[in-house]
Amino acid sequence: MKKIIMMVAVAMMAATNVKAQEGYDDTKHEVAVSCGAFSNSQWIDVLENMATIIVGATYDDEKFFGPISAEYFYHAKSWLGVGGIFVFGRGTQDMYLAGKKDGKATNTYYTLMPAAKFNWLRKKHFGMYSKVAVGATLRSESIDSDDPQSKDYSDTGIHVNWQISALGIEAGSPKLRGFVEVGVGEQGLGQIGVRYKF
Repeated sequence: MKKIIMMVAVAMMAATNVKAQEGYDDTKHEVAVSCGAFSNSQWIDVLENMATIIVGATYDDEKFFGPISAEYFYHAKSWLGVGGIFVFGRGTQDMYLAGKKDGKATNTYYTLMPAAKFNWLRKKHFGMYSKVAVGATLRSESIDSDDPQSKDYSDTGIHVNWQISALGIEAGSPKLRGFVEVGVGEQGLGQIGVRYKF
């Protein structure tokens, strides 16, 4: 009888070890870098340009660098990560008034957001999750005028910003993974990046 109990106990321990290996609960920390497209800041630039058309201003050679993100999460639970996200973006464009080039406008965005990540599936080589973040953006605006009669202009301001990633998919090794996310906010409608877990 003792032998049978011992064999059952060993079998249960082996089954528990196999189940633990199937999941991915060993890592508590993760860092990631990513790039996205169509962030909140890009939409702000577009809407402002549309508004200034009323006063006769036009824009050309519009470029937006970013959003580039860095993030950190600590997994208090296997399904819940808490941490923060930093996002950088910069838009530049040539300004024209009455058909004449008036200068170059640059808007730079620095965003910091506390965040939470919800893991729907957390395996050693694959995962699915959602993410939400709310924070603030420091916006630095400058205009370098080509007109000697006009002065250069600069200003800074802070506004609320956010990110909701409805679906994220990650795959790779237990520690290093690539990922894609679909959502809306300061990290963009979509983003792609690399994540390291430890």
